[in-house]
Formats: sequence, structure tokens, C-alpha cells
Amino acid sequence: MPITPSQCRAARALIDMGPAALAKAAEVARETITAFEKQRGTPPAHELAAIRAVLELSGVQFIPENGGGAGVRLKFNRREVRAIDKLENEGGIVADDDI
Repeated sequence: MPITPSQCRAARALIDMGPAALAKAAEVARETITAFEKQRGTPPAHELAAIRAVLELSGVQFIPENGGGAGVRLKFNRREVRAIDKLENEGGIVADDDI
């Protein structure tokens, strides 16, 4: 399911990710994100898939059109997202060695 420009903007807001960070993580140009979100064009399918994948890996869940409108939500609550982010940036939970 392709995502909409509004879903992309909302997803970034939920996880507090700027367009430059999303572009870098998805390996697309920053202008690609900006143009898409401003509805000035749709990226090629492979770039849109990469953008969606990064957002989903960051904890965003895309809600399909179901009569109430397409949307986004967090797969985890904000505390869990911050904890996951910390673990990914730190290399895991710090613990004493068994040796």
C-alpha cells in the first residue's frame, strides 16, 4: 500500500524525525521527501518503499483507508520508542560481564 504525503508528514512528526534524517536513512535526496510531502510529485516506487520501510522500522504503523481515512499511529508508545532508539544507538543494554 503506498503512503500519502500527509501520512509521511504525520509519521515523521510522531517519531520526531526531520526530513533530512528520513532522507539519509532511506537513501533518497532530501528534496524527494520535501517535494513528496508538499505534493509536488511522487517518488519512484522503490524510493517510496524505502521511505515507508524506514518509518515502519522507527515504530510507525500505517493505517489504510477504511472509510474513516488513512492515517498513522505508533506501534509502540513514546517511552518505548525512546527506549528502542537508545538501545539501537548504544549497541544494546549495558550489563556486567559474566566473566
